[in-house]
Amino acid sequence: MTFTYSLTDGERQRHSSSFGTAAGAYAEHRPDYAPAAVRWALAGAPGPRVLDLGAGTGKLTGTLLGLGDAPGDPLGGALDITAVEPDAAMLAELRRGLPSVRALQGSAETIPLPDGSVDAVVSGNAMHWFDMAVAGPEIARVLAPGGVLAGLWNVFDDGTDWVAGLARVTGPAAIGPRDVPAAWRIETAELHLPRTGADSPFHAPEQAEFPHGHRRTAESLVATLGTKAGVLVMPEQERADLLDRARAHLAGHPATAEGEFTLPLLTSVLRVRRRP
Repeated sequence: MTFTYSLTDGERQRHSSSFGTAAGAYAEHRPDYAPAAVRWALAGAPGPRVLDLGAGTGKLTGTLLGLGDAPGDPLGGALDITAVEPDAAMLAELRRGLPSVRALQGSAETIPLPDGSVDAVVSGNAMHWFDMAVAGPEIARVLAPGGVLAGLWNVFDDGTDWVAGLARVTGPAAIGPRDVPAAWRIETAELHLPRTGADSPFHAPEQAEFPHGHRRTAESLVATLGTKAGVLVMPEQERADLLDRARAHLAGHPATAEGEFTLPLLTSVLRVRRRP
């Protein structure tokens, strides 16, 4: 199974449209995002209007909702959040779980918002699915001058032995090169952001990463892996075999064999700022 960077246009469409078949599992088993990473992503935005683009079931949206209200929070107040998601099943889960959020059907390539209507655009584990040749100008259109665009990815911290072993036994469909820190740092910036430069609406990119974790059991971590696009598009028997290998690996490691444990993650962030 190839990983996201190597997909043809047809494969990319098949992978990106696979999540709706597992929307409930995605909502239940995918992690949220490190609040410190989200604060960094939004730092310097000219106002509180935030668009969560490719919002899925609302994992990043939920983290956004928790920011800005605490005394002394650097964001300085509650955020005005809009979520946009193309998949009807994923959007239904978002609306069910976060009924207070304005949630619209749309895509990164066709954003259903007026020009200059948001101060920040953020995207959680989704920007690699965008057709950035089309989405880049569309994002620039809805961003206010000086606004920020940030992509956030939860990546597996493979500096932990059992996580590195899990990546080996499952292969790139479940924990591929995009899902570990070294490849994220090397490859992601140029691949997943709009074009930058003197003739672009965006300044040069910045990168940062923040420790995060996800409380799991062996079975719920297997369920998390089952929501990966590369796993969702597999033939049924191949998918079952992969998840069985993951289950056996976790059962054989003392840190993960019984009860709850923390899956070590990093929330990795790419950020660019729109020119005034």
